[in-house]
Amino acid sequence: MATIKQNTPNAHTRILGIGAYRPSEIVTNDDVCQWIDSSDEWIVKRTGIHTRHRAPADVSVMDMAEHSAREALESAGLTGDQLDTIIVSTVTFPYLTPSLAAQLADRIGATPAAAYDVSAACAGYCYGIAQADALVRSGDSTNVLVIGVEKLSDVIDNTERSISFLLGDGAGAVVIGPSDVPGIGPSVWGSDGSKWDAIRMTHPLNDIRTVEKGGKRTFAKDLTDPDTGEMRPDATMWPTLRQDGPTVFRWASWEGARVAKQALEASGLEPEDLAAFVPHQANMRIIDQMAKVLKLPDSVIIARDIAEAGNTSAASIPLATHRLLAEHPELSGKPSLQIGFGAGLVYGAQVVLLP
Repeated sequence: MATIKQNTPNAHTRILGIGAYRPSEIVTNDDVCQWIDSSDEWIVKRTGIHTRHRAPADVSVMDMAEHSAREALESAGLTGDQLDTIIVSTVTFPYLTPSLAAQLADRIGATPAAAYDVSAACAGYCYGIAQADALVRSGDSTNVLVIGVEKLSDVIDNTERSISFLLGDGAGAVVIGPSDVPGIGPSVWGSDGSKWDAIRMTHPLNDIRTVEKGGKRTFAKDLTDPDTGEMRPDATMWPTLRQDGPTVFRWASWEGARVAKQALEASGLEPEDLAAFVPHQANMRIIDQMAKVLKLPDSVIIARDIAEAGNTSAASIPLATHRLLAEHPELSGKPSLQIGFGAGLVYGAQVVLLP
């Protein structure tokens, strides 16, 4: 019987290059307080956030992804035609299909690379790293582009205070390729669907469909006044984000730290072996709690990009990593523990050598 041929695997992988895009518009806490009843002092104390970047109307999710991708390729010393696979993590690309990744492949000259999107919210970048690592080690790909990109300003209601004031826009990208030494540790990833509604949209997309009836446009029934049939004044056409803050805070602070510890143990390293810790930039208090539980020594540099960038979901870890390397170039080539966690609830973590 004939034997199926398999690709020759690569023993190790690592991050070859990194890129980022931060939108030009900066929203301060004082700006936010025009929309919600709060103060700069309260926001800083509860979240650690001072500002967040938001993209102007003429800058799309695709534009941000492309900018970060081109920088990552340049950093890796590669061109688009040397990519085999593109993985984009996003929950804010406005098309359910086709994927952002497929269009991006054409923009950066990567056709016919395999291309697909991942919907894993704030853990999406770590999910992408896990998949890229496996693809390269298996021999199915040589160079994989992983991007986390979000334009969260498109899916928030500035006047609600459960999550909107936390969020910013941006993109971060890395190229994963073969390595002579281990550069990406085992991934610890998973989900807890019992808390599916802890971070959610206000309503599903099929509730915003409109129909023409007798020359008059009518909206889906749950967005209309049952007596008049007119659009409710408090209804939002596009679904926006909400969260149960206390539930998310407790889960991320304790479960997130547990997952991060498992990823560190899986890598065979101890806390004192780390040079950096780059958790998802969700809340400064969560970051501090996780570092405390992990018993990280003072020698470990902790990413705190949230103070300037806010929570950028899938983009937060690569953006924070990019800033960390810019501020501390001596970290290049050293081990960093990264963990993402968010809506789903989902989580993913691994130790990587910084590019």
